[in-house]
Amino acid sequence: MRATKRPAGARTRAVGYIRVSLEKQAEGGVSLAEQRARLEAYARLYEIDLVAVEVDAGVSARSLERPGLGRALERLRKGSADALLVCKLDRLTRSVRDLGDLVERWFAQGRFALLSVSEQIDTRTAGGRLVLNVLASVAQWEREATGERTSAAMRHMAASGEYTGGEAPYGFALDADGRLVEVAAEQAVIDEAGVLRAAGLSLREVAARLEARGMRSRAGRPFAPAQVARMVRRAGAGLAEAA
Repeated sequence: MRATKRPAGARTRAVGYIRVSLEKQAEGGVSLAEQRARLEAYARLYEIDLVAVEVDAGVSARSLERPGLGRALERLRKGSADALLVCKLDRLTRSVRDLGDLVERWFAQGRFALLSVSEQIDTRTAGGRLVLNVLASVAQWEREATGERTSAAMRHMAASGEYTGGEAPYGFALDADGRLVEVAAEQAVIDEAGVLRAAGLSLREVAARLEARGMRSRAGRPFAPAQVARMVRRAGAGLAEAA
């Protein structure tokens, strides 16, 4: 999903995106009108062709599944725009994790440009790309911190014998009282995966080693790299997700 190469010196084509979260703001239109005016002024100042402005009126930024945002990203995908222009990053999303996902999918490696009026972010420049990389790193940190908190909570649940239902996680089984108990054979697989990964093997290499040693998933299939990753994340916690 890379932007179509255009002639050197060609003006950037941007699709604008504006959003308000409250219905009364959408009805009044003041905030939307202000956002649109700021985008148009920015485009004039920096000689950008504003090909369209997509709107989400009365829509929360809680999720990236928004009609207006979807239309804006579709314009990028189809090649009718080279950049996404917003007044402020919080109009795009208030979630650092969602911003990281957007950056990785759409704006990393020069696929498309992200322009923000308030934060003065312009990923067409080295400085703008640096800011975007910092934001992406913060998003990655948040994902890892969330994973660590989840692992800590799961360790506590396992130690207390608590379980919330569903199939027992890989490495554990349910006893007659519905409490989690370790399955020695599966715990051995988890430990082996952790040792191999710590030795510097890739996830795919770890999966191959486990297969060579006759270690398979609960369903009897070779472990996929993603399953190995889940086991490795939980190896130190003594609890792995169902493989």
